[in-house]
Amino acid sequence: MDEALLEAFRATTYHVCLDAVRWAVIRVDLPLPAPLAAATGAQPWAFVTAWNPQARRRPPAENEAAQRELLASLSQHAGANVYPAIGVGTSGWSEPSLFVTGMDVAALDRLARSHGQLAYVHGEAGGHATLRVLD
Repeated sequence: MDEALLEAFRATTYHVCLDAVRWAVIRVDLPLPAPLAAATGAQPWAFVTAWNPQARRRPPAENEAAQRELLASLSQHAGANVYPAIGVGTSGWSEPSLFVTGMDVAALDRLARSHGQLAYVHGEAGGHATLRVLD
């Protein structure tokens, strides 16, 4: 992944819908906001999407179908909790996403790779948000 794309991932704000009126924002290299830290507890978490694999735009209908597949896969993991989310870049770009708690890194890596993602944002309880680059 080139440096410009890495910087775009790092500069993105990752918004998580906590309920009908509250949102929390994740930033790479910073700790989770208190409401998200409370929601994750001691569990690992991730901010993932199935949109635009390999960082290449594709038609909305294809993105929506892939996102439904990702959500269905996540719902099959016992102990996983999923929240609606959206990543918003500094250029105005955005992608519907999902905030997931309760899944280990290996399972998250497999899901992200299966949807052609180059990276996702990840963290462990009490730690900072990190950009997990997949090779």
